[in-house]
Parts: sequence; structure tokens; C-alpha cells
Amino acid sequence: MLELVNVTKIYGNSKKAVDNISLEVERGEIFGFIGPNGAGKTTTIKMITGMLNPTVGQIILDGINIADDPVEAKKVFTYVPDHSSIFDGITGNDYINFIANMYDVDLHIRKARTEKYAKGFEIYDALAQPISSYSHGMKQKLIISAALLPNPRLFVLDEPMVGLDPKSSRMLKDIMREHCDNGGTVFFSSHALEVVEN
Repeated sequence: MLELVNVTKIYGNSKKAVDNISLEVERGEIFGFIGPNGAGKTTTIKMITGMLNPTVGQIILDGINIADDPVEAKKVFTYVPDHSSIFDGITGNDYINFIANMYDVDLHIRKARTEKYAKGFEIYDALAQPISSYSHGMKQKLIISAALLPNPRLFVLDEPMVGLDPKSSRMLKDIMREHCDNGGTVFFSSHALEVVEN
């Protein structure tokens, strides 16, 4: 499902953010990518998602080399960034519909999944409100809920537990397990060993 082959990222002339990483994540697997802050986790995820190009190496998503066919490769996954930077001038519903439209999610499926995830994360009643009124944790829950709408083959999350309360963290872990049990794949980063182990 996800393969990194000898991936290196060098900034400028010398700073190696990622040094010759190779890994393979199979369909149905949860892969916890652990390391301290500054170890290159976010840089690696940005290369997986096509936001950065590797200096050397290949990234293959469900058989598609992202460098050769970035549009098709990006249909394979959804992405939850490590910070909830999101346009504050729209409502939660606007954001949900924007993501669902990008992935061409059927209206009935969109409605059912929005109810499932937004109600589970206890943000459903806030979806009509502007995102500017949301707390950091609410924004994180909105981004996660929207990323689940297309039922992606690969669900990529960068430090997803940051900003979540314990109940929401437990729910996200259950969602990740359910996603894999249903044939999806999860790749997430964390600096905390106990998060990855659980």
C-alpha cells in the first residue's frame, strides 16, 4: 500500500532532514512512525503526501509512484496535518462539503459519515458555526472527520493525538483499528512511544 525506497530529503546544500529511509506498509496495517521532535517525521509525511519532493528515492502509494502521477496518487489517501491550520471564515459544514466534493463522496454516504464521526467527536452541533469559533481540539476533530469521509485506502495522520481529549483519542484509535479491519491502511506519526504501542 505504501512504500518508501531509499528516501532522502536535503534542504539547501547540506541539512539532511531525512536520511535514506526505506519502509513498506501493507494493506490493513496500522504503522506508527515514532521519533523525537525534529527527527524528520513531518518532512517524511509531507513527502508521502506530495507536499515536498524527496531529494533522492521513490514513494509509491498503492502501486503509483507519486512523482510520476501525483494526481492519481493523491486519490489514494487523505491527510491530517500536525497543526489544525484551516480557513476560519467558513463553517464546519462548508469544510466537510469541500473535502467531500474534492473526493466525489456521494451525498447519502457524506451525510451518514458526517453524522457518525462528527457526533462521535461531539462537534456535530457546531458544524453550522464558523470555524473561527472552534477551539484547537474542535478543529482537529473536524479535520479528522472530514478526512474519513472518502473512506481512503490510506489514512495519513501527523501527530493526530495532539489537541485531543482522552475520550477523543480513544475514539480515534478505535476508528484507526476499524479502518484497517475494513481493508484500509493507517500511517501515523507520534513522538510518544505509549501512543504508538497502544
